[in-house]
This record gives sequence, structure tokens and C-alpha cells, in this order.
Amino acid sequence: MKVIIFLILPIMKRITPFLVAFILLGACSQSNDQEFKTDTPFQPFQPPINYNDARAQAIKILAQMTMDERISMIGGYNTFFTKGFEKFNVPAMYLSDATQGVNIRSHLDDQLQKSVAFPSPIALASTWNKELAGNYAKSIGEECRAGEIAILLGPGMNIYRIAQNGRNFEYFGEDPYLVARMIENYVVGMQSTGTMATLKHFVANNTDYKRRTSNSVVDKRTLHEIYLPAFEAGIDAGAMAVMTSYNLVNGEYAGQNKDVITGLLRHDLGFKWLVMSDWWSVYDAEKVIKSGLDLDMPGEPRAEYPEYMKKEEFFLRFTAKPLLEEGKVQEEDINRMVTNILTTEIAMGLLERPIKDSTYFDNFDQHVEVALQTGRESIVLLKNDHILPIDTTGKISILLTGEYSNIIPHGGGAAEVAGYDHVTMLTALKEIYGEKVTYIENPTDEDIKTYSHVIYCTGTFDSEGWDKSFDFSEKINTEIKHIASLNKNTIVSVSSGSGMNMTAWNDEIAGLLYSWYPGQIGFKGFAEIIAGITNPSAKLPITIEKKFEDSPGYGYIPEGQELYTGWDQDHRIIDPINDIKYEEDIFVGYRWYEHKAIEPLYAFGFGLSYTKYEYSNLQLENKSIKAGENLNIKVDVKNTGTMDGKEIVQVYVRDLDSSVERPTKELKGFKKVSIAAGDKQTVYFTLSKRDFAYWDVETEDWNIEPGQFEILVGTASNNILASAKIDVTNE
Repeated sequence: MKVIIFLILPIMKRITPFLVAFILLGACSQSNDQEFKTDTPFQPFQPPINYNDARAQAIKILAQMTMDERISMIGGYNTFFTKGFEKFNVPAMYLSDATQGVNIRSHLDDQLQKSVAFPSPIALASTWNKELAGNYAKSIGEECRAGEIAILLGPGMNIYRIAQNGRNFEYFGEDPYLVARMIENYVVGMQSTGTMATLKHFVANNTDYKRRTSNSVVDKRTLHEIYLPAFEAGIDAGAMAVMTSYNLVNGEYAGQNKDVITGLLRHDLGFKWLVMSDWWSVYDAEKVIKSGLDLDMPGEPRAEYPEYMKKEEFFLRFTAKPLLEEGKVQEEDINRMVTNILTTEIAMGLLERPIKDSTYFDNFDQHVEVALQTGRESIVLLKNDHILPIDTTGKISILLTGEYSNIIPHGGGAAEVAGYDHVTMLTALKEIYGEKVTYIENPTDEDIKTYSHVIYCTGTFDSEGWDKSFDFSEKINTEIKHIASLNKNTIVSVSSGSGMNMTAWNDEIAGLLYSWYPGQIGFKGFAEIIAGITNPSAKLPITIEKKFEDSPGYGYIPEGQELYTGWDQDHRIIDPINDIKYEEDIFVGYRWYEHKAIEPLYAFGFGLSYTKYEYSNLQLENKSIKAGENLNIKVDVKNTGTMDGKEIVQVYVRDLDSSVERPTKELKGFKKVSIAAGDKQTVYFTLSKRDFAYWDVETEDWNIEPGQFEILVGTASNNILASAKIDVTNE
């Protein structure tokens, strides 16, 4: 042994400095490698006057009001206003639609002369850009202030359960986590301007097929895990108003449902401000007053509605006093409603400042820029067989055809925003390509063969009040297949509020972009993507199935009935109630398709870029955590292509040891990061208690079961590039 030591000692002396240096370098590397950044805590909106002080002022005003005056406050006035009282310095509040801009009601006096038409909310969701969601809402809030609008009737946040829902374009997609994060930023952006946000439609309003006679039969776990998180996020962000929905929930209309309003909304989610009904959506005044609702909108019949919808007993302004006299409701019920309305107005400072602020007219150009940036970041590139971008300097010729070549596609109903200074697809393409672009409404076969590229634009007109088919017309399918057979460089653009059946021709075209409803200027962003001026960065906030039969909500239309358009069917409250059973439970969207092993056409979170990203070095800060503790993680993302881009890094969580049935994985984190060509960025996430929990039906609370979880990081729900496991132990 002495000989061995003697022999190696000189060698050790020579390598020791290098060994020490290596150890120190390794230690430094390990130390640096273990530096984790935590997410900056989200900052909710704080009203100018806190709740307790506002409520104390409200009670003082209430004490001075007669019962008739109190009753007059709990129903709307002149369709879109609340009752004001000059002697109490209480203003009449104007409530205006909707989430994607200000719907100008031209039949009313003193309306805005113009308002920006932003890309639809589902397009905003496709950006996965939380900061942009705040700027988008702030812009709309400023236009509300310019137009003397106290309350915006948005954001809408009902979960995308079925592709056919006519109002999907007003909402933010299928995943409750994605919707929640976009909504909370929307709320803060909106209310930072002094305009109240209204979370709608509470709750489980996931179809507009005969919505007034649609009964959503859904269990509590499904409500808490899928349909309530976005509302919860909006409430936690400080939203000042909530609107109930048209449908029934488990057998009772949402707007007069005590379990829904007092139970889910006020007790479970802790909402304490103004709750209003949707317009003409409640039918039993006694139930309404006892349910926890504060404001019946619009509070009066509508002349053009059928007689069975104009009964005075539907409206609180006409029935509250007789109900009081009969002892069916109590004075404290009315007082509660009025107090909540006044408290909300006072907290927002509406008794201390004017609602209108004309200085915001100066910001409209900035709003247009926000709309344009939303357009740029919302258009999803779904297919690209080496066809895009189209070089502007090359010897190319582009044939543009299709129904939305020269008009702006949009949705209908309360969410429709006209906009101004419209930029059509044709105008936008010509601004970049000039005479290399030609629009032909009905091109001949020779035309189709002659041009180097064909862009075919199609879509749908979606609206509240009815649902639309998942299928394109046979005419559109035939046209696309015919064009693609004659020109291998065929690119299709789809403008719709939800996924459509593209299976018939998806494999035959060279390029596919989902343009949604782009607003007044979004097609400029489309043209920039076509030309490669802007690198596409959007990802689907929905799953697009191959056929509607694959959908979790398939079969919701009663046997023997069919889809319709127009408002007549929507108003038929005398029709039989249609029970829509949410038998898929928590398995909605990608959760459903993975649970059932059904391959979609395009997966949730999917979207192509003109560059490539490489993921590496996924690390968890701890190998195990106690239930309830946060977990910090990080991953390196490198832009290995030649074009600067924005990547959306997605984090999913899988429970490997659950005693209850849970999805294969659930989105629990995402970030949109800008990465220059050749650069690498470390992206940090913090997973919280709720990210590991499920709703326990026995304890009626969130529960984390000890066991092993898997953290999955990728570019789409079906494209996981890195994973790591974490042990969660008992507290």
C-alpha cells in the first residue's frame, strides 16, 4: 500500500490544481444551474374605494330611499341603462357590448361615432399572450370611457365544448387554465381605465341552440375543474360584475338559480359585487329576488318579442312590490340587491367622477395598433408544405379568390363590432405584392393553372342565438378540392369562430392558415405572414377534430331536430326543455381526445412557425415537494432557425398515482417568449398548489393526493419534448 501511495503521490500533486479547479467549476456550474426564478405574482385590480367603505356609503344612501325607489333600481331602464337618481348623486349607468370592442347602438342617442373592431376573443386566445390581452382590454376600456359607457358586457369566457356553438368566437377556447390567464389580464386591463368588466355567461352556457330551453346537466367536479376556473380567475383579478346565462343549470334557469348564484358564484368563488341577468332571461320574479341576483336586465318587455315573453310577472320592477305585500319576499331581499348595485358603483368611483372622458379619443390610433398586433399574433399557421412564405421579390403571381377576399368576416349578435378603415385581405396583399396579386371571384380552370399561387379564403358567419354546422357546404369543399387539383401551390385561409371540418381537402392543399375573425385590420397581419415579414407565432386554443362525431358534445341536438339560423327559435321559451348531459365530465377538448385515444386533425396548442426551436435541459428545483408547496421549473429553448420568432412554451402536469380518474395531462403553465435566430433563452415557471389538485366531491374542495407527478413541456398537447418526475408528499 505504501508503495502504491508513493507511486501515485507525484501524479496527484500534478493533477490536484486541475482537479480542484474542475471541482470548483463543477460546483459553480451546479450552483448557477440551480438558480430558479419564480413567477412575478399577478397583481389584481383594486377599486378606488374599498369594499367596506363603499358598502357603508351604499347603506347610507339606501336609508334615504323609498321602497319604490329601491325597487326601481333592481330592474334596467331603457333597455341598456340602470336607474340613476340625481338627488342621491347616483348616475345612470350605460351597459354596452362586448368583449372584442364597443358595439355602437346606432338607434340610441350620444353614441360613439366609431369604435375599433378588434380580432375576436378566440383570436386573442390564439396569441397566448397575456400582456397583449391586457392591452387589448385596456384599449376597449378607453373607448368605453370616451363613449360614456360605465360597464362593458364582457369578457365572455364560456368554455369551448363543441365546435358548433355559435358564440365560440366570443370566448377564449377549450382549456380552463389558458382561458383563466387571459381573462385575468383582460379584467385588469379593462378596469384600469375605470370601466367595469362583466364576466359572462355564468355558467355552463356552451351552446346557443335554443339556449333559453337548454338545460346543462353537469356535476360539481366538472363545474369546478372545467367551467368555473375562468370565472374564478376573473373574480380574483377584481372583476366588478357578473352576468348570468340564458340556459338552465341542473334544472333551473341560471339567472334565478340560488345554487348557481348564491352557491357557486357568491359562496364558492367569493364574488361580492354586482350580479346581473342576461337580457330577457329570467321568468320567475320571486326566485330571482331570492337567488342572489341584483339586477334584472333589461327590466322591461321588448315590443317585437312574442306575447309569451312580455308578461309583466317576468320583470322585477313590476312584481317586487306585490311580492313584498304578499310576504313572498322580504324587504331585506330588496335591500341586499340595491346595496350591491350601489356598492359596486361607489367602489368604482362613479359617484365622484364623470363616466365620460373625452381625452381617450386621442388614443384611438394606439388602439388600432393593438388590434393589428393581435392580428399578427393570432393567425395560426396549421400547414406549410414548403410553400410559405411567398417571396415578394420572386417571379410569382398570386390568384386570390373566395368569399372573404374583399370583405371583413365577422360574427353576429351583441358581439358584432363594425369598426372603420377596414383593411380587406385583397387590400392587405396588394399593399405588399402590388400587381402580383389578382382577385378573381370565379376563376376559370385556366386562371387557376396560370398563377404560381392560389389563396382561397373561406369561413363562416357565426352568431349568438343559433349554432352553426361543423361542416363546410359541399360547394366550398368541392371548390377547394378542384383548385388544389389544378394548382399544387394552393393555400387556404379559414375565417371562423371555431374549428371546422377540413378533412375532405386538408391533405390536398399546400398551406393552411386559421385567420378567425380578424377585426378591421387583422388581414394586414395575415399578408405580413404570407410574405414572411411577420413570423407566425399563434397556437390553437382549441382542438380541431376530424369529424363532429368525435366531439365530446356530439348528439346534443334532440332526435328529429336540426340546426337553424335566425332568432325565432331562440325566443321560443314555450318549447320543451332540452337536457344536455355533460356525460364526458372533466374530459373536454384535448382531455377528451387523449382519454378516448381519438386522433384530431389539429391538436390543442399546435401552430407552425417559419423557424425551429430546440428544447433542452428541463430542470425541477426539487426532487420532491410537500403537498401545497410551489415547484419552480426551467427549460432552455433555442431558436435553431434563421428567422427571429416567438415561441409559446407549454407546461402540462400528469398525475401518475391518482385514485380518481384524471386527464392524461392538463395545461398548467405557458409563456410566449421572443427568441432571435440562433439565440437560446431559459424559460421559468412556477407551479402552484392548484396545479396538482383535483376537485374532491366528498370534501367539496381542492385536493392533492400524495404520489408521483410528471411535468411535461412541449409545443402542443400532442408534442411533448421534455419531461421530469416529481414526488409530492403529505404536508
